[in-house]
Amino acid sequence: MNTVEFQAIYVMWLRQTKRFIRARSRLIGNIVQPFFFLAIMGFGFNTARFASIPLNYSYIDFLSPGIIAMAVLFSSMFAGISVLWDKQFGFLQEVLVAPVSRLSIVIGRTLGGATTALIQGVFVLIISFVLGVKFSLNGLLQGLIFMVLIAFFSVGFGLIIASRMEDIHGFQLIMNLLIFPMFFLSSAFFPIKDLPNWLKALTYINPLTYGVDGLRGSLIGISYFPLLLDLTLTFLFAAATMIVGSYSFKKSEA
Repeated sequence: MNTVEFQAIYVMWLRQTKRFIRARSRLIGNIVQPFFFLAIMGFGFNTARFASIPLNYSYIDFLSPGIIAMAVLFSSMFAGISVLWDKQFGFLQEVLVAPVSRLSIVIGRTLGGATTALIQGVFVLIISFVLGVKFSLNGLLQGLIFMVLIAFFSVGFGLIIASRMEDIHGFQLIMNLLIFPMFFLSSAFFPIKDLPNWLKALTYINPLTYGVDGLRGSLIGISYFPLLLDLTLTFLFAAATMIVGSYSFKKSEA
């Protein structure tokens, strides 16, 4: 890869980051929604007891890693929306005819989308800490790694869908149709151990499950699967969606 392509990656990353910073309504909305989930569901179900949640942890402790993952997941969706937006306004066509590889463009957009998603996740992490969630400081770095992998997975997933669509509204409907079941089946709200067998089976085949479980194990020390398994599978799913998403983007017509 030559210097010009590194510059292209930086420019695409910077553009995505600037769009995020300037869109204050998007930033506020993506923070307020997780806050309400934490405040209402976390404190509302705080007196409820689940057999697989240790007695020294409350429900909001269990819930907070799932809400952090939600913030990262939904923020990453905008990477796909931005592709469709740039298609409609002709910016993507101008970029694709530039003397740089499409792979450089994909990497730049992906890094931009993952960066903004990670920022959102860190904001929710801070809010959770303020609300009294008992995080393990020793697992904070590992938790950030899981957040990055979840961001790359969801950005790649968004690119796969966006490369096959032209309508922004249709993209949002399709993504909601896919993302919401994936999120609700990720053990974000309920311990896997307490689920019926048929629901456990759906949870096991959900790629997001291992990211949420690993994030929870890193931040509060409660995990259903071994952390090494969570990390390995989350990395493989993120790599797979990134490869397929990059290929789909390179083959798509602006």
